[in-house]
Formats: sequence, C-alpha cells, structure tokens
Amino acid sequence: MVIYIREAHAMDSRLPMMFGNIEDPVTYEERRVMANFSSKELGMEIPAVVDELDDAVSMAYQGWPERLYLIAPDGEVLYRCGPGPFGFDPDGLEQAILDLR
Repeated sequence: MVIYIREAHAMDSRLPMMFGNIEDPVTYEERRVMANFSSKELGMEIPAVVDELDDAVSMAYQGWPERLYLIAPDGEVLYRCGPGPFGFDPDGLEQAILDLR
C-alpha cells in the first residue's frame, strides 16, 4: 500500500516547487483528498492510506520525501530503499518481493 505523507514540495513548504497550485494540507480531510488526487494522477492501482497530521508514520519510517519499504505481516522490515529521489529503488523492492517466493 501507499502511505500518503506531507507534501514534499507544496507551495507553502520549506522546499517549494511549482508543480501546480498545491498547498500543504492542514486538515486530515484535505490530506485525504490530496492522497486520492495523487493516486489518480499517478495512475496507481494500489491501496493508499493517509498519515495523520502529526506525521508519525513519516517520522517513524523516515518517509520524506519518498521511500519504499517491504514489511512482513509481523512488522519486520524486509526491505528499505534510500530516500528519494536518488535512493528511490523500485527494482530493489521488486527483487525483495521476488526473493520471498
């Protein structure tokens, strides 16, 4: 699943980039709407959940700006790539999934 966290480059963030008129959501509902919008825009067909406004999941897993994990049902971290964009490694995640077979 995808966990939607704080907008990395919102117009009102500390590292803004102009990808459109995107501001950092200030309510959980705004964050949920952005998660749905982002999933549709990126054509993702995997479930998405939303990190709370306290960013607890993002901080626990060092998810900002993006990171890939493979987590076992018992909570063990089986794979973790470096932080994106330069450490983002979908091929490594795919290999970790294949290695489970």
